[in-house]
Amino acid sequence: MNILARDRLQIRPLTTHIGAEIRGVDLRQRPDDETVRRIYQAWLDHLVLVIPDQDLSQEDLLRVTACFGEPGHLDRPAKYHPPGFARMLPGIMLISNIRENGEPIGALPDGEMMFHHDMIHKEVPSKATLLYSVEIPSSGGNTLFASGYAAYETFDPAIRARLEGKHAQHHYNYGSMQRGDDRGVAAFNEFTHPVFRTHEETGRKAVYVNRLMTVKVVDMDPTESDVLLKALFDHAENREFVYEHVWRKGDLLLWDNRCSSHARTDFPADERRLMLRTTVAGTTRPY
Repeated sequence: MNILARDRLQIRPLTTHIGAEIRGVDLRQRPDDETVRRIYQAWLDHLVLVIPDQDLSQEDLLRVTACFGEPGHLDRPAKYHPPGFARMLPGIMLISNIRENGEPIGALPDGEMMFHHDMIHKEVPSKATLLYSVEIPSSGGNTLFASGYAAYETFDPAIRARLEGKHAQHHYNYGSMQRGDDRGVAAFNEFTHPVFRTHEETGRKAVYVNRLMTVKVVDMDPTESDVLLKALFDHAENREFVYEHVWRKGDLLLWDNRCSSHARTDFPADERRLMLRTTVAGTTRPY
């Protein structure tokens, strides 16, 4: 355990390849610049940070988000406010299965999700995502994080060489968001990015494709593309490279979207799950 004497910040790695827990900080208070710098460096080093036992307001969450860059814009603002919330501040997305008038109050309400990178279907994907737990079910709803660095560095060199310099197409369907006229919002988006992304701050390469959204390798025979992507997906999701987080109320998680992917396990449909989500806007198109 690395104990930083000045502010008693404790940083404990959670696995060999990904994840660290941070204690000794109350994010209701504004950390000093040195503490922010050390947390930011821990994030670059470990890809995923777990900061437990927080009691954050929406304002606190937005302020913490801004420590890591410009807060991201929401594609899907909340339609309803959860019980106990008078309003939802701009920049905060609800991730919840709670329903009002038969309709989920938030996004991504039910069940498991395959590994993916947030907003990979956009030209400039999110730099980071923060998720804060308000209500959690008795079991399930765990979040798994996979290190794209470890997957890249240990992938079969011969297969990796066939994919170096290639781009992949990513597609995500939001479902119906049309108004019924020519002012409707597109229900899907897609974009192409390198199969292996270079992290602009660390200079390391990471696997940047995923099972949920990646459709194909551009300018490659479809059969070969399918075979190579399956091999890469299977390798990238190897449990050796994965940290699985079992949520507790008051957990704040931050992950680097440029070099990690994440997934969610199933949970009881009749139990409430409510998370507050913010993002940090990307600064450059992946290369």
